[in-house]
Amino acid sequence: MGPDPAVAQVRLAVRKALATLAAPAGGVSRPLVLVACSGGQDSLALAAATAAEAPRAGLSAGGVTVDHRLQPGSDTQAARVAHTLAGLGLDPVLTETVSADGPGGPEAAARAARYAALDGAAGRLGAVAVLLGHTLDDQAETVLLGLARGSGARSLAGMAPVSGRYLRPLLGVRREVTAAACAAEGLPAWADPHNQDPSYTRARVRHQALPALAGALGPGVAEALARTADLLRADNEVLDQLAVIQKERLTDADGGLDAAGLAALPEAIRTRVLHQAAAEAGCPRGALSARHVASLAGLVTGWHGQRWADLPGGIRGTRRYGKLLFTAPARAEQADGTANAEGAGGRD
Repeated sequence: MGPDPAVAQVRLAVRKALATLAAPAGGVSRPLVLVACSGGQDSLALAAATAAEAPRAGLSAGGVTVDHRLQPGSDTQAARVAHTLAGLGLDPVLTETVSADGPGGPEAAARAARYAALDGAAGRLGAVAVLLGHTLDDQAETVLLGLARGSGARSLAGMAPVSGRYLRPLLGVRREVTAAACAAEGLPAWADPHNQDPSYTRARVRHQALPALAGALGPGVAEALARTADLLRADNEVLDQLAVIQKERLTDADGGLDAAGLAALPEAIRTRVLHQAAAEAGCPRGALSARHVASLAGLVTGWHGQRWADLPGGIRGTRRYGKLLFTAPARAEQADGTANAEGAGGRD
């Protein structure tokens, strides 16, 4: 008799994801993949499936759990998760302790700290990939959050199945399936109280907004939102590629962007060029909003002598002598006289 249907569905999703990671031909060493696991049903089902599927794909599998220290007893819970991962046969198993006290609110700070810890663990161990347990339901929540924030196509495209070293094998799997898989395998899934806390935006979307939409529109809302993300992601990737080409064309040897050339671009391409340039200058991508990009666009298409646009990460976008430049504040202030000369008279 084969595995439970829910277990089989999760394993199939993981098998397909791992198939994209080529093991060295004839090599003795098996490349390592890491599973990021909170101990919740999604990541625990992912960990069990990876433990089963990685050896068949010529890979070794380890686990990482991150203790955010946001709740009393979090260290005990992290130790419990690590013990469960080791019991599944994952090796090595790491516990990373972080402080979620960065900018952007508790959710954004915890996310940034978690990814920094996962990146550090993967780098130290030489892992070829880190697997994340985001499901179709998580994708639907992400799309709905992006829609509510008016964040544009990039946010509505949701989470990508592959993003650098990160793989999300379960984006086509419902949360009810991961719960059933854990139950079938007797895995002690942890229910994070933060997922029920209405003070967190995502918890309100999960327990209030999506159920209300399903009640008003009928079943299939989560699948429709995830399908929308897939369609928009394909379009967004093409536009991003076109923006890279235009950015290279319009950037001079000193890193300045030709303002007239930017103004001549279609808006969909121009905003992406500005977003890419700001991110490369040091703006945190997660903090770079449509409002910030619009302020940069104002230096290009609505130029009337304004001095600069302040961006996340202490970066400034400044227009001088027909060029859009990105500078840190100290460097910007050194050039302030030049910016004032152009800004005061509106000359370009």
